[in-house]
Amino acid sequence: MRVLFDCRFIRFPRHDGVSRYTAGLVSALSRTHDVAMLICDPGQLAMLPELPWHLASAPWDPAEPLLARRIRQLRPDVVFSPLQIMGSWRRDYGLVLTLHDVIYHRHRTPPRNLPAAMRLLWRLYHLAWWPQRAMLDRADEVVTVSNTTAELIAAHRLTRRRVTVVPNAPGETVLRRPGPASKTLVYAGSFMPYKNVLTLVRAAELLPDYTLHLISAVPPAERHRLQACATRARLVFHDGADERTYQELLSTATALLTASRDEGFGLPVVEAMAAGTPVVLSDIPALREVAGDAGCYADPDDPAAFAGAVRMLEKSQVWADRSAASVRQAAGYSWEHSAAILAEVLERVGQGRKLEAGVHASAKTPSCSPRRARRARKSGGM
Repeated sequence: MRVLFDCRFIRFPRHDGVSRYTAGLVSALSRTHDVAMLICDPGQLAMLPELPWHLASAPWDPAEPLLARRIRQLRPDVVFSPLQIMGSWRRDYGLVLTLHDVIYHRHRTPPRNLPAAMRLLWRLYHLAWWPQRAMLDRADEVVTVSNTTAELIAAHRLTRRRVTVVPNAPGETVLRRPGPASKTLVYAGSFMPYKNVLTLVRAAELLPDYTLHLISAVPPAERHRLQACATRARLVFHDGADERTYQELLSTATALLTASRDEGFGLPVVEAMAAGTPVVLSDIPALREVAGDAGCYADPDDPAAFAGAVRMLEKSQVWADRSAASVRQAAGYSWEHSAAILAEVLERVGQGRKLEAGVHASAKTPSCSPRRARRARKSGGM
């Protein structure tokens, strides 16, 4: 089975959530299957395994609806995309699309990295549910990253296709030393409004002996707003830390924090737990699903509750218990396991397409009339 993996959402020089999902899955899947990659910029190859690759237009290109014309030339059996927006008009191959979450139907501010025209389309797209349904029903099957999102897909009847959970997973991590090496806290998400970073800054105000490290790139206006609220809090804006810095911070921190109001999975949470770093999280379904009993939970609008959870972790036995529980919880997630689930989906779709092609071929085969059959038998032709 020839698999074409849509890697056009790879962000370089640093991954975002979808980019990490793409890189982790394609690397693991390529160890067991015949995989080629679809990219839109050669710079993406630095973030990907050494595999055959093909160049195509970017996902936000106006020609995206016609992408299948390019893909048909590559003759894949099945195509997998880590998002749901891949063009598929007149495809003749199996297609599996991914819906990570339904966050933007409730929080309609679009990602800032999109072009202006795409941001407008993004808002219009999320004003109703029917565009999502139309996109997902173009696929043979749909993948999502958590049971939480799968339940929301079902609740809103977003697709008639089969939905399978293929979760995120941590990358390679080194287990940390016993106990926190410094009074540091880490936040590794974006600064979108629903991420609710202001609650973490206000919690840091109540923890003046701690330093809160904010890992991701931050827009200047948002940075100014957060700094204006931090009269006592010690904040360090990394503005896009590299992987080594991120792992070093996790290996010494007291905890990773997130006060997000909505998540589809929460990849930084499982990355922190894999390193043995306790996590203090907003009490929402997706984060409960990922962190389980290992997490410490707080109301996303209660900075004092976040600060109180951090203070509890100052007790060495509490910290050690949470750290050990985090490692056990994270062990349930791996890219190899996720790739194995995805492989079952791709193989099922590939087999289904072959059976469908066989039925069509049989339907097109001209039938032989009884009279012609008798003549053929007499002449030895049958």
